[in-house]
Amino acid sequence: MSMPLQKTIRAEPYRIKVVEPIRLLDRGERERAMREAGYNTFNLRSEDVYVDLLTDSGTGAMSTHQWSAMMLADEAYSGRASCFRLKKAVQDVMGYKYVVLTNQGRAAEHILYGKVLVKPGTYVPRQMYFTTSKFHVEAAGGTMVDVSIDEAHDPQSRFRFKGNVDLRKLEALIHKVGVDKVPFINVEMNVNMEGGQPVSMDNLKQVRQLANHYHIPVFFDVCRAMENAYMIKEREHGYSKKSCAEILLEMCSYSDGCIMSAKKDAIVNMGGFIGLNDANMFETCENLGIEYVGSKDYGGMSSRDMEAVAVGLREGIKDEYLASRIGQVRHLGEKLIEAGVPIMEPVGAHAVYLDAKRFLPNMPQSQFPAQSLAAALYIHSGVRGMERGVVSAGRDKDTGENIYPSLELVRLTVPRRVYTNLHMDYVAEAVGELYESRDQISGLRMVYEPKHLRFFKARFELMAQQLPPIAVKQTSQIRA
Repeated sequence: MSMPLQKTIRAEPYRIKVVEPIRLLDRGERERAMREAGYNTFNLRSEDVYVDLLTDSGTGAMSTHQWSAMMLADEAYSGRASCFRLKKAVQDVMGYKYVVLTNQGRAAEHILYGKVLVKPGTYVPRQMYFTTSKFHVEAAGGTMVDVSIDEAHDPQSRFRFKGNVDLRKLEALIHKVGVDKVPFINVEMNVNMEGGQPVSMDNLKQVRQLANHYHIPVFFDVCRAMENAYMIKEREHGYSKKSCAEILLEMCSYSDGCIMSAKKDAIVNMGGFIGLNDANMFETCENLGIEYVGSKDYGGMSSRDMEAVAVGLREGIKDEYLASRIGQVRHLGEKLIEAGVPIMEPVGAHAVYLDAKRFLPNMPQSQFPAQSLAAALYIHSGVRGMERGVVSAGRDKDTGENIYPSLELVRLTVPRRVYTNLHMDYVAEAVGELYESRDQISGLRMVYEPKHLRFFKARFELMAQQLPPIAVKQTSQIRA
């Protein structure tokens, strides 16, 4: 009779069926690639990247069930069966009555925020900001106001729900500008610009209660709400025995609607939607969708995309999958903490964020430390991350001056079901080596800046003449 294991190592809840070769360029090739990219990791060619942690948006690996569902796609122009299957999945998984299909989250923001809710001179409270959400609010003449708790601005605070809305700040804004100037309260799940930090269920309830008192609608950004549900299950009293599916339904019940980029939690390459409970707003948004993104039965998506999203929504909320996905991100974060690398703590659900201010304490924000660190990391290792600091924050819409946020971060975003923990070990070792030689990292100056969302296309040059080679210890190096 065999004895039960005292400690079980949980492997990924899937097995690998198809692989894609990747190649590590040599140091000289990486320097040339980064120089040609203008020291902006967005401008790199993906074939020149060894481990790509730029984003988890549309970069996940789809399952056999998703691929097989795509073969069932009904590509008729109207009345598509694929459309009805996707809408049913949204209703079952998130509980919203009505669904407007869009090709991705940005289109959903454009319709709901930019065309329906925001009017000139209004104010939209939200934790921190997200780049495209802020753009659509400002393009419509509004202002996005940060109502995140103070702990969210402290990378070393280990508060378990740093994504929470500060109710005092929210109510103070309502009193200051007037209820009629607050068209809606915007709540993001697993707040991206705060390091992927979750919102507690108790906080969502309190936001709903305050909103009801002032008769202000609440709309969620749910692109990572499934991962937020797992964090609630782990961290909040009274939810440990509930499934993530049950938790997500309760979360969404505290909102009037949502926007979603399905490219995150639904583990697909393309897709999005607006979820609503009000029939009149649904009619308005659906008509705008027809004008801007496509017929009501496809919303800019092919039916193959719809089928993949419908299956992905049901797969993405499974407890076992979420434990594995978030566990891999934590594996990377714990390796970096062990190496003494300064990161945003506690580790979030979808990414590990390097704290560039502590990583490069002598570099002023005017030299874009997070952008400089992301560029140096690629040159050193072939690992691509993303700047989330002054470049992403952009310029003040009134003064035109650079906004210098409290957080200056490099996001190492882990795609879903793509890499193994050995890849994470390689990344951790590379970042650790770079940290030991951090004094050699040069700051940057911006030499090209687009008018909006500059982090996508901006170009930089080194403040120093050249970036010295990073001194690497002659120990065994991990190769993923």
